[in-house]
Amino acid sequence: MGRHRTGHAPSEVRDPLFGSGIRASMGRLKHEGAGVRTGFLSMARELPGLVAVTVRLARRAAPRDLLVVLVAELLSGVATVVTLMATYRVLVPLMTGGPSAERLASAVPALLVVGGAAAAGSLARAAGKAAVSRLGPTIERLAYTRLLRLAAGAELAALESPGFHNLLEAARQGTRAARLVIAQAAQLLAGLSTLLAVGTVLGVLHPLLLPLLLATVLPKGWSAVRSARARFVSAQRNMELSRQLEVLSGLLTGRDVAPEVRAHAAGDFLLGHYDRLSAVAEAEQARLGRDEARLALAGDAVSGAAGVLTYVTLGLLLTAGTIPLAVAGAAVIAIRTAKAGLISLVMSINQVYEQGLYVLEWERACDEAARHQMSSGPVPLPGHPVEIRADDLTFVYPGQSRPALAHADVVIRPGEIVAFVGANGSGKSTMAKLLAGLYLPTSGRVTWGGVPIERLNRRSVFDRVALVAQDFARWPATARVNLTLGHPEGGDRERLWRAAVASGADAVVAGLPDGWETLLAREFMGGTELSGGQWQRVGLGRAWFRDAPVLVFDEPTSALDPEAEIEIFDQVAGLATRGHTVILVTHRLASVARADRVYVFAGGRIVEHGRHEELMRAGGAYATMYGLQAAQYAPADT
Repeated sequence: MGRHRTGHAPSEVRDPLFGSGIRASMGRLKHEGAGVRTGFLSMARELPGLVAVTVRLARRAAPRDLLVVLVAELLSGVATVVTLMATYRVLVPLMTGGPSAERLASAVPALLVVGGAAAAGSLARAAGKAAVSRLGPTIERLAYTRLLRLAAGAELAALESPGFHNLLEAARQGTRAARLVIAQAAQLLAGLSTLLAVGTVLGVLHPLLLPLLLATVLPKGWSAVRSARARFVSAQRNMELSRQLEVLSGLLTGRDVAPEVRAHAAGDFLLGHYDRLSAVAEAEQARLGRDEARLALAGDAVSGAAGVLTYVTLGLLLTAGTIPLAVAGAAVIAIRTAKAGLISLVMSINQVYEQGLYVLEWERACDEAARHQMSSGPVPLPGHPVEIRADDLTFVYPGQSRPALAHADVVIRPGEIVAFVGANGSGKSTMAKLLAGLYLPTSGRVTWGGVPIERLNRRSVFDRVALVAQDFARWPATARVNLTLGHPEGGDRERLWRAAVASGADAVVAGLPDGWETLLAREFMGGTELSGGQWQRVGLGRAWFRDAPVLVFDEPTSALDPEAEIEIFDQVAGLATRGHTVILVTHRLASVARADRVYVFAGGRIVEHGRHEELMRAGGAYATMYGLQAAQYAPADT
């Protein structure tokens, strides 16, 4: 079928703005490469499987509507057969000898059948369209809900991997495609029923007409399937390019980065790269258009030649006296009907095949997410606080070869404040997530109360942990929901107020136009935006509201002023005296002096640990970092 030109190997592409960001997804997306190698018959064999995925969704979503569609298209096909055969019965008396009145009278019963069959076919098609209009949105909702549920339950490490992220991007297109596939599958079924009906009639009229009809249909089907596959392959190979265009568009129009774009005069720079990448995408679309035009021309040429041959054959059969004039007339009407059905069929094949491949990616993403669901053991955590340990712990992020954390040992006893310090990328945040059960170890083990975390009920672990990260979520919801998210007891006003006062979020809420019911999202009408420090207080309030036995603070005061920072750390120390365990991840060493134990991270390893005083006396990495930070606040020599 010809060789597909792909240009340079994707791994060799280097973009001046994104570096190696533009690369093909071959190896991550299962179906994209096959289309350039397989033939029409192989692709035609795939078509039922593509439809089957959506049909299974439809069967779960609305089985009654699915049955209506199938029955409606079957009845439509039967109505077409009856209409064509009755048309033949109309032509027979009209084309024989005898008075005109008698011939017309003889044709009336068949004419009534034609009218009745046509009306029945119209009613069946209307019922089918109504059922499809109900099915489409339901299928899309069901597909998206399943994808979101599985993605939300996947292991965090899997969700953060670029390959899985790209697969989810394709799957999101698949949820929208499922709605289109069911509509186009109904059109495909209608086109097939029409062609089968015409084929049945032509086979009855004369057996030679049937293979000629197939010769008219298959070339157009071949070109449609090839075009659909090529467009899908192109879309997948250029997924990274599409995402980069979205990033640039967001930078040029986004509110958060607008000040820097203007201050650095970066608008023209970003727009230039957008134009350049858009030109690449435009060239790819032009190439696809040329290829599709060539395929369509080839299909039309062969199909047209077969159509001419059909009429020539019909004329020869008529002149040879093999078929009567009435049969020839009915055959002409049947062939014209077949052409109308063929146009619908070809368009449907194109859409079903192209969109169906996205649905397969949705199914694959669901399978992949199901395979990476968070494991949960049978052992529940006891009600009392327990010791948390990491023994010879190593963790490697998916797709990476270098460990983010290697052979680390940590002990955290109930009611302790334990600090993890070190430079950015040293492994301290990774350790905190491993201890909290968000990641599972690559080797070594994490235990809660002596039980490996793999054997624990993960939900019970998460219920014991409150996490405040530097990049915590800023939920586009009300202030109340931002503090109580995920907890049905959010209506507990006293508990909410205590959390707000402890974190300082009460002052934030007091300044909001609608108090607790203020929407914290300026991108929506009536919404309000908070400052970085205000958001940090809201995030801290969320942790206080959870009142979890274990609190993980990852740079919790980075956006607060010194006075507020001291206030927050006083609150943290107070939590420890009430039995809470606190894990403090920070590079601000002034805040860790009150910790029961400090672990110093460097290059993915723990290089030293002990109390603040012990580490200062040791004169190691901690003492060096502490001295450097303290020097920043020392008075300058005069």
